[in-house]
Amino acid sequence: MTRKLSVAERLASTEKDALLDDISKHSEWDRFLVEQAVLHFGESRIDWSCNDIRDLLPDLGPGLLGAVINSLRTAGVIAHTGLMVPSTQANTHGHRIAVWVLTPKGLAIAAKRRAARADQQRRAA
Repeated sequence: MTRKLSVAERLASTEKDALLDDISKHSEWDRFLVEQAVLHFGESRIDWSCNDIRDLLPDLGPGLLGAVINSLRTAGVIAHTGLMVPSTQANTHGHRIAVWVLTPKGLAIAAKRRAARADQQRRAA
């Protein structure tokens, strides 16, 4: 026997579905920008949080940054350090967010992209 959802549960589910639909409509370019920021910070710092990269990015709308971060974690590109810091975003009221590091896989991807960029600049010169 399946349990019927309450009105509040149905509304929450509808809101979540709408947010996920909005996130999926973002362009590959938006995702690429977040990935580049993650690879840059991961390569140049021991650890980092979304506080560090959020100011570098254009307004991506709600949820996209977290969705891309989760995708990178699932792909094994970044890993949670176990540390948390308060969010600096005003509308979050300082809730705790994760501190991340690049995994060996992430470091290899960052190094490969850096080498390709340097090679491209040499050819252009």
